Amino acid sequence: MVKPVIAIVGRPNVGKSTIFNRIVGERVSIVEDVPGVTRDRIYSSGEWLTYDFNVIDTGGIDIGDEPFLEQIRQQAEIAIDEADVIIFLTNGREGVTAADEEVAKILYKSKKPVVLGVNKIDNPEMREQVYDFYSLGFGEPIPISGSHGLGLGDLLDEAAKFFPKTDGQDYEEDVIKFSLIGRPNVGKSSLVNAILGEERVIVSNIAGTTRDAVDSPYTYNEQKYVIIDTAGIRKKGKVYETTEKYSVLRALRAIERSDVVLVVINAEEGIIEQDKKIAGYAHEAGKAVVIVVNKWDAIEKDEKTMNVFEQKIRDHFLFLTYAPIVYLSAKTKKRINTVMPMIDMASENHSRRVETSVLNDIIMDAVAMNPTPTDKGKRLKIYYATQVSVKPPTFVIFVNEPELLHFSYERFLENRIRDAFGFEGTPIRIYARARQ
Repeated sequence: MVKPVIAIVGRPNVGKSTIFNRIVGERVSIVEDVPGVTRDRIYSSGEWLTYDFNVIDTGGIDIGDEPFLEQIRQQAEIAIDEADVIIFLTNGREGVTAADEEVAKILYKSKKPVVLGVNKIDNPEMREQVYDFYSLGFGEPIPISGSHGLGLGDLLDEAAKFFPKTDGQDYEEDVIKFSLIGRPNVGKSSLVNAILGEERVIVSNIAGTTRDAVDSPYTYNEQKYVIIDTAGIRKKGKVYETTEKYSVLRALRAIERSDVVLVVINAEEGIIEQDKKIAGYAHEAGKAVVIVVNKWDAIEKDEKTMNVFEQKIRDHFLFLTYAPIVYLSAKTKKRINTVMPMIDMASENHSRRVETSVLNDIIMDAVAMNPTPTDKGKRLKIYYATQVSVKPPTFVIFVNEPELLHFSYERFLENRIRDAFGFEGTPIRIYARARQ
């Protein structure tokens, strides 16, 4: 299911990031203790009543040295392209400004639904200041206070009215959906064309639920697939297309719909921070991951080259130790045949279930090998474990006190589970619960 997207748009200093943090709540501050995962707070998830949605904070989009109004325009356009509904945020203390009117002009042209929020209305006496904002032409302004958390329910109620009613294109359960993510110019489009051109069994091009993706269903070895391609769909001449964060937003929509994510790296340029950011989102979303090193033909090689490059990948992507690596050239199609078997394996492991009895044998053997830790005289006791879901495989371990399961011991248990069952290509989740 694809979550609706809310974008928070407005001139600087109206409180966009404060409202963003209020909406996403604790999610922003929940930090997974995995080395190497780089987070970007521009994009996060929120919940309201029965709705799950994603939120874009355009206040976190750094356009660089562009002129003031040009920055606002570019930030707004990025949000407009990605969002289902836009929250236009203003500052009630300062009234309607020329910059507000500039943002309003951009939003008029977008034809997207807009909810107008007037921030910094911290007490009832200030509500009369809201009426001036009717002049912006977006209906009733909603008074809110980011610092006090007032009025956000009304704001989200109004935004939810514009959420899409359908989830878009649905596929059968046995169809494997995979996407290619990576920064611009790593060869994503070429790789898609190489995969489809090699098999020559593309059925059709179907517009997906995301505006910047094309779904390409096809069949290979009697298995049905859908490639969710976010590459090569550029609006030429727009400066913001080159911003790193715009490519991240696109990748996130594709990741959400995928079973398997191919993280594509340019062998010539090596690994940069942006690669880690994008891969980190796939990991945190619980998707199966395959690392694809493209343009491998352009590298001068000896007998150590592949081992050296793999070690670099492992050093940079410490949170993707489970992800297999393939080396290929989309241009020459050399080793292109290695991709599909890896996707199949990762997808199978992503959906894999293990028997409870066998799982518990592995856990108890692990405890016998490495006794549970103690803290302040209390020892962790593990009673039993069970798998509660797939995609990704998720395990609950019932213990005496969950806080005694330290990260290091949890990682030890994960390694033992992987040693026993494989799970190559997929993250696994482990949660401790107190036995009732």
